[in-house]
Amino acid sequence: MIEMSYRLPQQRVLHTALPGPRSQELAARRKAAVAAGVGSTAPVYTADADGGVIVDVDGNSLIDLASGIAVTNVGASHPKVVAAVRDQVERFTHTCFMVTPYEAYIQVAEQLAELTPGTHEKRSVLFNSGAEAVENAVKVARLATGRPAVVAFDHAYHGRTNLTMALTAKNMPYKAHFGPFAPEVYRMPMSYPFRDGGTDGAMAARAAISRIEKQLGADSVAAIIIEPIQGEGGFIVPAPGFLPTLAEWARANGVVFIADEVQTGFARTGDWFACDHEGVVPDIITMAKGIAGGMPLSAITGRAEQLDAVHAGGLGGTYGGNPVACAAALAAIEVMKDEDLPGRARHIGEIALTRFRELAQEIPAIGEVRGRGAMLALEFVRPGTTEPDPALASAVAARCLQQGVITLTCGTYGNVIRLLPPLVIGDELLHEALSVLCTAIAELGTAGR
Repeated sequence: MIEMSYRLPQQRVLHTALPGPRSQELAARRKAAVAAGVGSTAPVYTADADGGVIVDVDGNSLIDLASGIAVTNVGASHPKVVAAVRDQVERFTHTCFMVTPYEAYIQVAEQLAELTPGTHEKRSVLFNSGAEAVENAVKVARLATGRPAVVAFDHAYHGRTNLTMALTAKNMPYKAHFGPFAPEVYRMPMSYPFRDGGTDGAMAARAAISRIEKQLGADSVAAIIIEPIQGEGGFIVPAPGFLPTLAEWARANGVVFIADEVQTGFARTGDWFACDHEGVVPDIITMAKGIAGGMPLSAITGRAEQLDAVHAGGLGGTYGGNPVACAAALAAIEVMKDEDLPGRARHIGEIALTRFRELAQEIPAIGEVRGRGAMLALEFVRPGTTEPDPALASAVAARCLQQGVITLTCGTYGNVIRLLPPLVIGDELLHEALSVLCTAIAELGTAGR
């Protein structure tokens, strides 16, 4: 990574208890105006953000280990992204690509063809959110194959729309009371090494394939959709061989293999995409989050023959590929290349995993340390068991916030702390954040046990 200069001081500073008075005022206004169903992890309100810090409305500077859920990989206000957005806004904010198109959309599609796995001929379509990308990937797969069924996996998260809720495994808070859901979605077992006894990846894949063949029949399956590393489900890294075996079976049976890289994409895992780690080439890949430095943009990129099979007008949307978001994406991709952010993600992972593995030797409540690159997790359990301990995960996250470090919890059982720092965070700030986290785990993981 090249030497970074930051607009804001890269330091943790607490002027008030959290939340401060101004954040509390905004919380009261929010309660009267914003629907209660919209939750927030931290009760502090952002005024500024840069590099690895978020400054709240009370002037507190917090270390960011969330990146807006893997969005601000290049930071929340990288000067190249800011300049690109400002330049585009001064020219035009919208015309709708389906009405009068513009070059930036094409440029983004060209970049995606270059960066995504595989050397086959590709086509792309741009949308606004990860859920939109997933919905449209399924549409393409069903049209291209003429088949109805879609296979998803245990612990999966694919979005909050009707179809993507059907694909998502976790009921609360994502699905509870929102049904009925889209039909022809079938769930299969996931490779979860910590909880399946370390089953060999290829063997776990064959078990899932056997269920698909017995329960559905390969000739009824349009697509398999899977996160190469599961996100909301707990940052579950499948055993080596699981993804390649599934992809090989899909290709042999005319099934579209969709890699949902909404959270794992764009340098986050130490490769441009998580599929790159085992050389898996998906037929369609879904992307969002880190693609545009915080501007709303998503995409699907896939085999030309599949995407081009869709009739004119069958794909699109009013705001899909908005010119401002496209400008931001082109700048963000340039930053990722120029500053070698895949390499930076690997460096972050080496620092964090070393510290976490040492800590795990001392704290039995840490069931597993896992992740890849700058997508890292600690799963908490009752010592001596694999019984999930969601209370400990919540307590650790709350303690970190009190100390000025923003973390996230996740997992089917709510017992995982996940780390998604901006890839431009400096080593000194990263070490400070990790020290706060490790201290919280050490204190809370042994208290009363």
